[in-house]
Amino acid sequence: MEDELEGLRAHFPLSFGKTSNVSAPTEAIHNATRRTDVATTEAEVSSDFATKDSNPGKSESGFPSLSCSSETWLRSVRGPNRNPNSSSLAMGPPPPPSKPTQEEDDGVLMGPPPPPKGLVNSNDSDDEDDMIGPPPPPRAAVDSDEDSDDDDADDNEENRYQIPLSNEIQLKGHTKIVSSLAVDSAGARVLSGSYDYTVRMYDFQGMNSRLQSFRQIEPSEGHQVRSLSWSPTSGQFLCVTGSAQAKIYDRDGLTLGEFMKGDMYIRDLKNTKGHICGLTCGEWHPWIKETVLTSSEDGSLRIWDVNNFLSQTQVIKPKLARPGRVPVTTCAWDRDGKRIAGGVGDGSIQIWSLKPGWGSRPDIYVGNAHTDDITSVKFSSDGRILLSRSFDGSLKVWDLRQMKEALKAFEGLPNNYPQTNVAFSPDEQIILTGTSVEKDSSTGGLLCFYDRTKLEIVQKVGISPTCSVVQCAWHPRLNQIFATSGDKSQGGTHILYDPTQSERGACVCVARAPRKKSVDDYQPEPVIHNPHALPLFRDAPSRKREREKALKDPLKSHKPEVPMSGPGHGGRVGTTGSSLLTQYLMKQGGMIKETWMEEDPREAILKYAEVAVKDPKFIAPAYSQTQPKTIFAKSDDEEEEKEGDTKK
Repeated sequence: MEDELEGLRAHFPLSFGKTSNVSAPTEAIHNATRRTDVATTEAEVSSDFATKDSNPGKSESGFPSLSCSSETWLRSVRGPNRNPNSSSLAMGPPPPPSKPTQEEDDGVLMGPPPPPKGLVNSNDSDDEDDMIGPPPPPRAAVDSDEDSDDDDADDNEENRYQIPLSNEIQLKGHTKIVSSLAVDSAGARVLSGSYDYTVRMYDFQGMNSRLQSFRQIEPSEGHQVRSLSWSPTSGQFLCVTGSAQAKIYDRDGLTLGEFMKGDMYIRDLKNTKGHICGLTCGEWHPWIKETVLTSSEDGSLRIWDVNNFLSQTQVIKPKLARPGRVPVTTCAWDRDGKRIAGGVGDGSIQIWSLKPGWGSRPDIYVGNAHTDDITSVKFSSDGRILLSRSFDGSLKVWDLRQMKEALKAFEGLPNNYPQTNVAFSPDEQIILTGTSVEKDSSTGGLLCFYDRTKLEIVQKVGISPTCSVVQCAWHPRLNQIFATSGDKSQGGTHILYDPTQSERGACVCVARAPRKKSVDDYQPEPVIHNPHALPLFRDAPSRKREREKALKDPLKSHKPEVPMSGPGHGGRVGTTGSSLLTQYLMKQGGMIKETWMEEDPREAILKYAEVAVKDPKFIAPAYSQTQPKTIFAKSDDEEEEKEGDTKK
């Protein structure tokens, strides 16, 4: 046997078939990130494999239990197909039959019984009715052909979708719900924007199992991050916030430019150089790395050139049933970049074709496509299907060749956030979207999968019991599903993957342990004592005692005087419960009287005029030679009396 293995191994590399020291801890790490509902369902299946329902990919609660590869792996561990009529899974040799056989006379069986001598004779065996427990494996391979065909059909149906759901990790860091998500084409960097006004950047290649972001930026202070989009080359990304100006950043998070803001006092939007209200959505052109599309609450879509931040290249005004300004809530390019779709606040979907001489008049107009604001639109790569998601709790599938009526409308999908999107799987056979948490509902945030061909639901995956799911994406290279969630106090990005199907991404960073701290990393802050240093370099002495002493000094602390209580002293008049006898007598006798209110101010000043003339002190002697004679104006009363006499 060993010689045969050595001969076979000669045809393969030396490392083939040899166990490495890294495989065991990696498997343990992936087991730690395994979803709880998957582990629970596997335990139920292993304990009661025969009584499982016809859909092994789901648990009783309706949430996914096993991914396709995990189900296949579990069945391979269990061994070949067994008789489904058995009530329990056999662990070891079967119980002895009621009638003794010739094989039992040879000795005690150590393992499963040997196969029968012939398949034909085994079918006619008289001991078939007396057999207790599952039949031998060869017998099952012959007798249960129909059962195996049914299992293969179930496996083929399940393997058709290949949804990686077995493991899950979460990128944390935001303090509010994560409203925007962007993954570059290579699957190396992830951007997440939140209602906490920040954008966090994650790098799978430089990130360890702590799953921390390497950079955090705040594009516009006090404005929510509403949309993020990578350029076709993944060298730059577009950041759209609640402000009227979108920003362009490079791959490392450095600001490259900010688009112009328009004049809000110009009524015609085509004459403004930019948006005048808050932005709602933005997306980079799928092929041209200089072109960007944005939509705004001012009721317009604009196409920009990233080389010119001073003005847009094209302004698109949607068609409205009534004159006014209706916000454009979302926008999207098609795969070829030749068409633009916009969702308008009145519930209509409008599509423009970029051709010579095109204008603001839409080529396709679907009025009342939804009964509420549209939060997302998405083209299929073949240009035949359009998906739309709305606040009315529905997801609609449209045929672009016949837009009068939707092909299918999936209802019962609560949506409370204007950034809730809809996405395709890499092969575009599955449609996925998230749901929001309602107040009176016990169901948490879900990620729903729908079959594009059959237009029916495939699976519902529970992401969080208390947080809503907003953005979702299925990356084609990584084969991993991203879903953002959160509420008013927390937010994160969930990554669903399968170690046997997914590549790089989460599989790389989860297996990378954080660097251990060594003694050499410890650097205490040095404290240098030099009592004979110059006064310039000495530590400032403590002023605590001086401050305490100054607080006790009433003059330095500017302490106000405490009012007197009792008889006065030190020149201050005292106060008692009743006025003093002397004060009472002086007030009654008129000796203490306030006369300034009854006295004429003119007379009070003129009574010092004679004294100033007779005995000048300061100013008058200096101007005695040049000062003219002072003439005081007479009283108004005397002038009035003279005027009255003349009139008489």
